[in-house]
Amino acid sequence: MGRPIISCRTSLTVNVRSIFISDVHLGTRGCQADRLLDFLRDYESEHLYLIGDIIDFWSMNRGIHWTPAQNTVVQKILRRARHGQKVMLIPGNHDEAMREYDGVSFGDILVRREYIHVTADGRRFLLLHGDEFDQVTRYHRWLAVLGDVGYNLLVRINATLSRVRRVLRRPGYWSLAGYAKNRVKRAVSFIFDFEDSVIHAVRERGLDGVICGHIHNAAVRHVDGITYVNCGDWVDSCTAIVEHLDGELELIRAWQPAAAPRPMESAPNGVAPAPTVLNPSRIELALRDREIRL
Repeated sequence: MGRPIISCRTSLTVNVRSIFISDVHLGTRGCQADRLLDFLRDYESEHLYLIGDIIDFWSMNRGIHWTPAQNTVVQKILRRARHGQKVMLIPGNHDEAMREYDGVSFGDILVRREYIHVTADGRRFLLLHGDEFDQVTRYHRWLAVLGDVGYNLLVRINATLSRVRRVLRRPGYWSLAGYAKNRVKRAVSFIFDFEDSVIHAVRERGLDGVICGHIHNAAVRHVDGITYVNCGDWVDSCTAIVEHLDGELELIRAWQPAAAPRPMESAPNGVAPAPTVLNPSRIELALRDREIRL
């Protein structure tokens, strides 16, 4: 293969049909608003779905951490709604107070408890946050809050480790919270139980798939004719789902340092491989770390 072409981000805007993001957790120290802004600048869409835990009222009860970048995220979303983009908020457990306003629009942003999205190729996907399928959140709220505190601590430690890795010029991205979830058998079992419960509910409703959030574990799975999609989060993994103009769903990992236009050929099962997202602020670092070899 030839040398990769590196271009400025301002020259590359990917037009997609829909964007799905969840678990931004605005108002907390863990929110990676800068990376979300880079992603939103790179992708334009007809539909923008905010699938829960966008503003973290749980954590804000303990203390508010609101940065200029987080404020810009809100302003950018509102601007998209004003300019005709169809923006919908599906509240999660951390912003559950908004569930009382099902069917109400705020600043051209429509609030719905759940919604059925029809892709360009005709598939019907249930959109919901997913906490309804989390037994801990539903029946042991105090334990869920305690777990949230522990997770936020891991995220803050991970931020420090990331700074150390940059100083040491270590390539790539490593997540302490993700590592812990993958190593603890109980956490892995919880993730699979959650996914299986959601898939079962979608199958009973006669739908083609589901797009949710909540567990901060981005995924695209195909199970017996049902497509399970999880948006991930903007605290740890920095991931989102986009629907291309032909209806294909794609997992975007915004922390990757380089980007290229989506390949023309289709991938199996209707899901294209995840591209990297262009972020010129990291190009120099990527070159220095030999992540991109010219």
